[in-house]
Amino acid sequence: KLIKKIKTSLLTKVFFSTAVMLFCIGALTYGLLAWLMPRTYSNRLNDSLDAQARDFIAKLEQVSFRDSGRLFDQFLQNTEISYVELYDGKGNSVSLPAGLADLSQDEVTVSAEYDVVAAADDNDSVAIATENQAEYAEANIPVVTNSYYFSFAGDPAVFMLNVAGSAGQIAQLRQTFLQVLPLLLFLILLAALSLSLLYARMITKPVLRISRVAQKMSKLQWEWHLEETRSDELGILEKSLNALSRKLAVTISGLQSANQKLAEDIEREKALEQARLDFFSAVSHELKTPVTVIKGQLEGMLLGIGVYRDHKKYLTRALEITDALETMVQELLTVSRLETIDASLQTDPIDCTRFIRNYLSETEDWIAQKRLQIFCEIPSAAWIDGNRMLTEKVFSNLIGNAVKYSPERAAIHISLCQNPGSLTFFVENTGVHIPEDCLPKLFDAFYRTDPSRNRKTGGSGLGLYIVQKILERQGSRCLVNNTERGVRFSFTLCKESCKTLPTDG
Repeated sequence: KLIKKIKTSLLTKVFFSTAVMLFCIGALTYGLLAWLMPRTYSNRLNDSLDAQARDFIAKLEQVSFRDSGRLFDQFLQNTEISYVELYDGKGNSVSLPAGLADLSQDEVTVSAEYDVVAAADDNDSVAIATENQAEYAEANIPVVTNSYYFSFAGDPAVFMLNVAGSAGQIAQLRQTFLQVLPLLLFLILLAALSLSLLYARMITKPVLRISRVAQKMSKLQWEWHLEETRSDELGILEKSLNALSRKLAVTISGLQSANQKLAEDIEREKALEQARLDFFSAVSHELKTPVTVIKGQLEGMLLGIGVYRDHKKYLTRALEITDALETMVQELLTVSRLETIDASLQTDPIDCTRFIRNYLSETEDWIAQKRLQIFCEIPSAAWIDGNRMLTEKVFSNLIGNAVKYSPERAAIHISLCQNPGSLTFFVENTGVHIPEDCLPKLFDAFYRTDPSRNRKTGGSGLGLYIVQKILERQGSRCLVNNTERGVRFSFTLCKESCKTLPTDG
């Protein structure tokens, strides 16, 4: 579990690695001190002993062997000197001449060659030196020993002097290091852990903060901001992340908007495609009916079956159906042109008032036949920029429907109102109403509120559909509603080229 924590946490990795390094460095430093300090102190003791010994040798070379006892006594009184050993040229131990000045001639025997001098009593220097060595060995106290060769004054014989200095302080120093070792290791471990935790938090805190921000960025969350308080490389990284987040937020927002618009466009295209399929399905049905009727009448007349022998009557009916079929084909061609026409439709300055008056003049016989009353409230001229053929079809279809579906002796009100930059058209036929649930469907292709009556009057069900398509291309829509007197259709064209002129009742 701990290994998994170390692998998955940067803070834990930095903490443990730093703690181990600091502990090793502290332990290594302590080990070097424990090894170097005794050696350094030993070298210092050796240098001091060597200086004292050489000074002592220089004094011995100035006196004879017999007279050197006082010098040996003074030298041994030095607390830094543990013991001394004197050997002749043959390596034989020679008793130190300590106290020789107080002995009688009979008690001392000196060889003719001065090779060996023996003390008369039992407390000779050799025994004392041996005892001193044994004591230091038993106490496990280290000593520093140096050897020197010299000759006494007036004596050619060469002697070797071993001088041993006590190094008890070195043993105490080593013992002290061993005694404080557990405490020092505990303190080193505690310091390593504390410093590692502080260092790990200081180093990993900005990195962890940046890591959390990176996780939010991966989830496309931009509701965050890094505090740009540092001036080092991490501070530069924080500034870069802040700038990157702002740019990504703007870019992604733009992409989301573009994707949303693309999705809407795709849905719109699907809807248009479905509308086209529905339209052509309806076209097939609407064309099939008159073609079937004409075909049946012609076959009946050719075969002379029953009533179809009256060729004149049924040829007239066939001609009427053919005229209706021709009208439907023309309107289908208009619809097809609206679907495929280029957006940059050719426009010209046109007078809407003139369109209205011309159509009323063309349908004067029809209006008189139904004894309709026409009330017009239109200006003497109302100019707009538009396509002449399509705009004329809008007015003719709306006014024609009003004339076609109005009962006899009904009144039709036509109004053309101008405002700065806009033109509003109203046509209202009285004496008839449309069910409210049928109003939204009036502009669907081939929709009829009364199919039998529409076919009788020659309606194809495409007139209002075409009107709505033309107006949508010009940024407008045709509206319909029932009034107290009848049914009213209206639309508004917003054009900069509209001119405000006085009205002509």
